[in-house]
Amino acid sequence: MASMLVVAVAALALLGIVQRAGGDGLPVPGESSIYDTYTGVAPPYPGNETSPILPTTSGPAGPDDLLFQNLLAAEWAIYSFYQQGVEVFTAANFTDAGYLNSTYTRIAEIRDNEAGHLLIFQEQISNYSIKPGACKYQYPYDSPASYLVLQTVIEFASMAFLTGLVLQAKLDISKSALVAIGQTETQHLTWGLIDNWNIDPFSGPSNTIYPYANQVLDVTKQFVIPGSCPTANPPYPYPSQNLPPLSHTSPGKGNALLPGSNITFTYNNASNVPSFDANKQYYAVFFHGLLTISKPFDTATNSSTIPSQFEEKGIIMAVIADVEGAPTQQSVLAGPNFILLQPAGLY
Repeated sequence: MASMLVVAVAALALLGIVQRAGGDGLPVPGESSIYDTYTGVAPPYPGNETSPILPTTSGPAGPDDLLFQNLLAAEWAIYSFYQQGVEVFTAANFTDAGYLNSTYTRIAEIRDNEAGHLLIFQEQISNYSIKPGACKYQYPYDSPASYLVLQTVIEFASMAFLTGLVLQAKLDISKSALVAIGQTETQHLTWGLIDNWNIDPFSGPSNTIYPYANQVLDVTKQFVIPGSCPTANPPYPYPSQNLPPLSHTSPGKGNALLPGSNITFTYNNASNVPSFDANKQYYAVFFHGLLTISKPFDTATNSSTIPSQFEEKGIIMAVIADVEGAPTQQSVLAGPNFILLQPAGLY
C-alpha cells in the first residue's frame, strides 16, 4: 500500500500537481483543526488570500486543470457566502429568530470546511495553470431565515454540480476528491434540514444526478457582482452555454410542489429567453435520483407537470429541452431549475 502511494505521488509530480507537504507552516486540510472548529470572524486561510495564483511553470495543463478551475471559482462563491454570514450575523441574531443556540457556530464550522475546499481545489490545479481568485459577491437574503433558506439551496446545488463533474474527471484522484467533497456538502445539507427546518433529512436512496455540471455552475454566476472578478481569472464557467436562468412560481408559503403537481416556470432574465417554434414539441425534463422523465412543455403558459412517479422527498432538477430526455447539452434550452420537495416551509 505504501509503495502504491509513493507511485501515485510521483505521478502527480510529473503532471505538475503539487501536494502540500505541510512544511511551510500553513494549515493542511485533514490535519489542522482550523478547517473544523475555528469560529472567529477573520477569514481562515486561504480565504484571506483572494488573488489569483499565477502559473509558476511553463508546460501543458494538467488533465483536470479546467475542471478544478471551474470548481475553484464556484467554491469562492460558496465560501464567501458562509464567510459573509459569519461577518453579518451574530449568534443572537439566529436565536432571536427562533433557531438553535448552535446555529452561528455551525455556520462558522461550515465556513471552515469551505475554506479547506478552496485549498484542496487549488492544489488539484497544476502549477502550469492559473488558480482563480475571488470575485465580489452579493446574495439574496435580508434576514437569518432567508439566509438559511439560501444555505439549503446552495448545498443542493453544490451536490448537483459535484456529481456531474465526476463525469468530466480524467484522473482517479480527481474523482476521489470530488466524491469526498460531495460527502461533506451532504453533511452541511443534513445539518440544515434537521436543525433549521426540523424535518426528515433522508431524501430517498440516491441524490439527484445531473449530467451537465457546467450548466449548474452557470447558475452560481447570479451571485457575482459584474466586473468584480480579477482580470487574470479564466472565464467562468468554461465552456458556458449562457442558458436562460430558470425559476418556478412559488406554490405559496406552507405549501410544497409535489409529484403530480402542475408547475409554471419563469425566466429570470427578460433579455435571455428561449426562442420557440410553434410547430415543434418541447419538453420539461425532470431529473430526480437516477431517473430522467420528460413531460410536455406548454410554451404559451410556460407550464408542465412534475412526474407523478417520483417519490415525495429530496430534490428535482428541471430543464426545458427540444429533445425528449435532454440527451445532450445542446438540447437544453433553459435551466436548470431546482425544485425542493422538502421542506414545505421554505416556500
